[in-house]
Amino acid sequence: MLLPTSLVGSYPQPEWLIDRAKLAGRFPPRVRARELWRVGPDYLAQAQDDATMIAIRAQEDAGLDIITDGEIRRESYSNRFATALDGVDIDNPGSALDRSGHPNPVPRVTGPIRRRHAVEADDVKFLRAATAKTIKITVPGPFTMAQQAQDDYYGGKEALAFGYAEAVNEEIRDLFAAGADIVQLDEPYLQARPAEAQQYGVKVINRALDGITGTTALHLCFGYAAIIHERPAGYSFLPELAACDVSQVSIETAQSNLDTSVLTALDGKTVILGVIDLSDPAVETADLVAERVRRALPYVPAERVVLAPDCGMKYIPRETANGKMRAMADAAARLRAELGG
Repeated sequence: MLLPTSLVGSYPQPEWLIDRAKLAGRFPPRVRARELWRVGPDYLAQAQDDATMIAIRAQEDAGLDIITDGEIRRESYSNRFATALDGVDIDNPGSALDRSGHPNPVPRVTGPIRRRHAVEADDVKFLRAATAKTIKITVPGPFTMAQQAQDDYYGGKEALAFGYAEAVNEEIRDLFAAGADIVQLDEPYLQARPAEAQQYGVKVINRALDGITGTTALHLCFGYAAIIHERPAGYSFLPELAACDVSQVSIETAQSNLDTSVLTALDGKTVILGVIDLSDPAVETADLVAERVRRALPYVPAERVVLAPDCGMKYIPRETANGKMRAMADAAARLRAELGG
């Protein structure tokens, strides 16, 4: 299909499931934050399944082509996976600077990173059983997890990142085996820590993808619009991803009004093009979304473009998310008619 549509990953969790006021009042948690859930432990899994079905149906109803589980079972995009690994002392957190420069509680690495079991494979099976459409699942990337940890074992971020890469590689294999069509690595800290990214970012991502044959994506962003308000003029780390083994690269262009000529540096990659501004509570018109797509088409062929929001929809109201998804699907339909696809 020409110009398929998809979420980056997350969909708003219902108020009855998670305390959205508490969620919005803090930086995305790196350690577990069970106090955010409104449902007790005995019924939490059932409630998360029900809310995941709402997220799946909302995407289908809006007309999206690629469906995610909405990341409903997660307190943040990264902490559920990062705290499920051996080598991490989750009872005695460490501290690291977040991308806004403030200290944040993070996993403290006290031994070799090992994956003890598949973390998200059951999420994929649930999603696969719930929809006949193409499905995508997301997992935090090794570079970002290394930046979001206190290293008391490896003696350096690069070695720590390669430790995470081994665990991520095992997880990706299990996610494809469980039925995923696309697996996306979330790597926002490639943008937030460009100096270290230049040193080993591509190498560590390629290790995480070693031997993987399914369709893979990498999400690179400037941070949640609800938390990081200012946008730089461009990406500090993007052309380097041409050397990355990932199939698709997800970037934002709507809120930042990014100069889309930079997309020529990603020749050969499919671009997941962020065309929904999550800083603006107003729902875009399909015309506006279509115009944002047209800005990119001189630099990347339509056959290699996927439409998506700039970032995850976790922090916006559900009604707003639904409207913005419909606008994106309507824009894609108009553009397909124009382009004959």
